[in-house]
Order: sequence, then C-alpha cells, then structure tokens
Amino acid sequence: MTEQSPDGLVVLVVDDEPPARRRLADLLEQVREVARVLEAADGWSAVETIRAGSPDLVFLDVQMPGLDGMGVLREIGVDRMPPTVLVTAHDRHAVGAFEAGAVDYLLKPFGDARFEAALIRARQRLADGELRRIGRDALRRLANADKDAGTRAERLLVRSGSATRVIPLREIDAVAGAGVYVTLHVAGRELLHRASLSELERTLGPRFVRVHRSTLVNLDALVQLTPLSHGDFELTLRHGERLRASRTYRAELERRLGQAL
Repeated sequence: MTEQSPDGLVVLVVDDEPPARRRLADLLEQVREVARVLEAADGWSAVETIRAGSPDLVFLDVQMPGLDGMGVLREIGVDRMPPTVLVTAHDRHAVGAFEAGAVDYLLKPFGDARFEAALIRARQRLADGELRRIGRDALRRLANADKDAGTRAERLLVRSGSATRVIPLREIDAVAGAGVYVTLHVAGRELLHRASLSELERTLGPRFVRVHRSTLVNLDALVQLTPLSHGDFELTLRHGERLRASRTYRAELERRLGQAL
C-alpha cells in the first residue's frame, strides 16, 4: 500500500450491489478528509485496485458472488491489505473478529451515525502506529477461519452408494445446481452431490466461473465458445459436454478470460 496522500484519504468501496456501493460513496464524499473515493463492483476488481497501491482505507462487502470479501483478503494477503472496514448483512464471523480488535465493521442496514462512528474509528487507527499490527492480526484470524472452513479445499468428497469418492477439483469440468443437490461433470460422467451451488462456488475457488444462474464452469475445461442468439454462448468442454452461458454472466466470463467475446 502507498503512503497516505497528503491531500487526504483515498478510500475504496467494494460492493456488488450498486445502491449499497453508491450510498457509501456518497457518505464518504461528504467527509473533508476524504480526497477520492474509488469503487469496485466485485472482488477481482477490488484486488486489482488494491494491488495498484492506491487506497488508504477499504470498505469491503463480505458476501459477493464469485470472489467474496474473504477471497479478497486471501488474494491480497493480510500483510499487504490496507486498513479495512467489513460491511456485512449477517456474517457472524466477521462481526466477531472485528469486535475483537480490527478497524471496524458495518452491519447492514446501517444508519449515518453508525457509518460516522466507523469512519472516526478508522481515522483514529490510521493515525495510530499500532494500526497495521491490530488490523493484520484480525484479518489473519478471518482469513484462517475461512480457510479452515474448507473454502480452499483441493478435493471434494462425494458419496456414491456406500462408498465415498475423492474428486480432485481440477478434474471437475462443470457444476449444475438444482436446490440442495448439484450435478458434477467429471471426465464425461455426471455425479450427484448433496450441496448448494452457492456453497460450492465458495469452495471451488477462482478457476470456476458462474456462466448461468445454475451453472459453474472450470475455465481449464473450456475448449470452445460458440455465439448463440441474444448474447448467449454455447460452451464446449474438454470431455464434449455442451452448456449454455447466459449473457447476464458474459461480462464476468470475458473478464476472467482476459478478452472480449
């Protein structure tokens, strides 16, 4: 992170919901000490902005599709993460960790007075030589707790009859969700697994991208994209499966692939 600008604070607001992101930005723009407000609509954009070295302070939403707040912490690393205020609707782990001594947290929905209290606390800590030690210790607890929960697993245990199969994540081509079950596409076969799609999205990691509201695809398994009508695409995977990518998720797919479709 760069040294704080002599002209004031540069603050990054990270939230996938535009109204929530805009509200925080509006509040920050009214603060005299804030020189500039940056915005990121997803975790990967936040990572890029933080790595560029600009923000002095980050307001980070915990729950986002794709790379969530915990994923941002892991990607940046607690030793390089700027002072952070977590924004959460109901993440008890985040609340507990920040009550134990990190910068602060905002529990949605929050009022102007609660925001001002968080900002005052952040400004005080920014001026305090103990900020980095306190913030890093709390963020490390968060990152380690999230890792212990299995979000960085390298394999998946799948019940098959009376046995349990061990499936390396790299061998999963795609995941299709339906309620409390998902269908795993593995080496041209389909395996039923009891888990929600959102749960697996957190577990499978950054190589998997959502291409439809009910489908995740392993980018390493993608071999061909064929345009369809209305901005949709047909995806061909390495073992011959063909899946549909909705235009709703096209921008994220392009960003993860690194080029326009």
